[in-house]
Amino acid sequence: MSDIEIEIDGKKLLTQPDKMVIQVADEAGIYIPRFCYHKHLSIAANCRMCLVEVEKSPKTLPACATPVMAGMKVFTRSPKALAAQRAVMEFLLINHPLDCPICDQGGECELQDLSLGYGRADSYYVEGKRSVKDENLGPLVATEMTRCIQCSRCIRFGQEIAGRPELGFAGRGEHSEVRSYLEKSMLHSEVSGNIIDLCPVGALTSKPFRFTARAWELQQYPSIAPHDCLGSHLNIHTREGRVMRVVPRENNNINQVWLSDRDRFAYEGLYHSDRLTKPLVKKQGRWQETDWQTALNAAAVGLKKAGEGLAALSHPSATLEEFYLLQKLTRALGASFVDHRLRQSDFTFVVPASSLTLDELEKSDVIVLIGSNIQKEQPLAALRVRKAALKGAQVISINMQDYDFNFKVTSKIIAAPHRFVSELEKFNVNEPGKKVAVVLGALSINHPEARNIFKLAEKISDSLLVLTEGANARGAHLAGMLPSAIDERERTAYVLLNVEPDLDCGNPQGLIQRLEKADCVIALSIFKNDIVSEHADVIFPIAPFTETSGTFVNTQNEWQTFKGAASPYGESRPAWKVLRVLGNLLHLEGFDYTTSEEVRDEVKSKKTEITLASNGASFTYPKTNFSRIGELPIYATDSITRRAKALTDTQTLIEGELPVIRMHPKAASALGIKENNEAYAKQDQAKVRLPVRFDESLPLDAVWIPAAMRGTSGLPNLFGPIEIEKA
Repeated sequence: MSDIEIEIDGKKLLTQPDKMVIQVADEAGIYIPRFCYHKHLSIAANCRMCLVEVEKSPKTLPACATPVMAGMKVFTRSPKALAAQRAVMEFLLINHPLDCPICDQGGECELQDLSLGYGRADSYYVEGKRSVKDENLGPLVATEMTRCIQCSRCIRFGQEIAGRPELGFAGRGEHSEVRSYLEKSMLHSEVSGNIIDLCPVGALTSKPFRFTARAWELQQYPSIAPHDCLGSHLNIHTREGRVMRVVPRENNNINQVWLSDRDRFAYEGLYHSDRLTKPLVKKQGRWQETDWQTALNAAAVGLKKAGEGLAALSHPSATLEEFYLLQKLTRALGASFVDHRLRQSDFTFVVPASSLTLDELEKSDVIVLIGSNIQKEQPLAALRVRKAALKGAQVISINMQDYDFNFKVTSKIIAAPHRFVSELEKFNVNEPGKKVAVVLGALSINHPEARNIFKLAEKISDSLLVLTEGANARGAHLAGMLPSAIDERERTAYVLLNVEPDLDCGNPQGLIQRLEKADCVIALSIFKNDIVSEHADVIFPIAPFTETSGTFVNTQNEWQTFKGAASPYGESRPAWKVLRVLGNLLHLEGFDYTTSEEVRDEVKSKKTEITLASNGASFTYPKTNFSRIGELPIYATDSITRRAKALTDTQTLIEGELPVIRMHPKAASALGIKENNEAYAKQDQAKVRLPVRFDESLPLDAVWIPAAMRGTSGLPNLFGPIEIEKA
């Protein structure tokens, strides 16, 4: 398609003939006012704010809906164009309330900005303004629908991007209103918070942030999302050193202009009442607050005594620098057991870097989801799959549950965990000449036969997107946060880096039992945890991602370094600094760093990535009537999200009170169990009692019991045989 030449405000431009005037103007840096237009949404042309003059046209035309033509001359600031734009602004303000002094959007409101440039100081209208009833859209989004100018951005986002059309127009003419369908809360999208950014007025605002700060009071700092393996770009807004909100930062290769609700609202958990503020040392069975020097000396004594009996475990959302110094400290003391794979059960499997980018995923012809509830695990990756499906890509789901995705699934294979590998072995794409992409999710990685699943996935396609847990599992590999060999020996001492043993592990009881037998346990934690308090000897309060600098390496192997945005809470300190000082106190070589960048650069130069040999017998499921699906709920992924009230409230509204046993109604009926009755779930020697919920999306021989819940932490495995008995 050959380029054509047009002229905008006297500036000659070369462009493609399939573009709209507003797109060409934006590319050339020529601003045209708009409300309804958004570059990632379809064209609605219903606000008319972008009216421009086009030579030989008798009237002004909407720039967002006018295709360019060769030789076209456009005038965006001519008297005719300005008069039309001012007239539109006058009509928009007829019913808009005078809420600016009390509106949360004040200071960053598109209507406010444009009314300054195109509005009038007086009005011909004396009639009363209309009023629109507000709706409760849930814990995340606050509404003031009288302010709505009906740009329809929120509606189009739900229909086109999120795939959950939860909002729409009701009524006609001046009675037209944006309403939720069936007056239900806006809950079933994991990216619903993006309508806050899209709304050009104060009709849709952040409920957790509401009435807490003004835009001009906030400082903005760029950062990286800490909750998933995509590494979305975001901005952190602070006031007086405290995080007030999180918003997306544009990056077309990863998150475009969107942000998941988990990344947007998890900041609420940062200042939870569980937050640790001072170092703690246990003396005669009682915790005492102390100074940093005393705590560090106590920890150094315990570590030196442990020597080769030391083990170090970290949450996969630690920074590259923290991983590197933790494993370096452990190995310098003569030990080699370090790991971040807290929920994996096949430890012969080391998750590789993805060979597929998100852009390539979006352009695939066939997408095979293997053991992935992608919409809950990585909501922004699910948006890319949806875009591919809308372009005609086939999506095949090979899963342990029939998930309700926000995109069309062409075909599906649903098999319980103990039949999953055998069903996968039978699968063949049979699509010669087409781009086939495979997505491996957390359910595959945490499965006892993870290595076999990965080998079978490689046979389907060598284009793999591996969706690991945590923000930095790939960084852990590169930093050497893996054991040199599989070793089941019990350890005499443990270092826990931001690990809540009962909630972050695939086998919580197994780790807790090991901590009970250990002589020394050192914890570097953001929050108080009952299990840590019971078994640790020293607890250091460490800084979350907002208060430290570091690097996350996403699943696509992109290194992304960020700096701290907020002031330290209490006496908390960055974990990499704590580990550095411990190395100095233990007189270990190579711990003389002054910045986290020095640590990062050392990792790059040394290439400390460890590869485990994939040998040993594969896990074989014993015969069983039921196997457990131990899935991680979307807002229970780490210690911060678990303490973010708006997110946990949303999770409860979506899924009801957790934990529960979900099973197919026919399977429950065969056991004489009625819905909402309680039943016993037994794994090995462990037993928990939970209410039963019916779920027809599950196979008859599988039960869904969530991970990362205190009510299920007594169970030893996320997968494996399980017995269900009527209580």
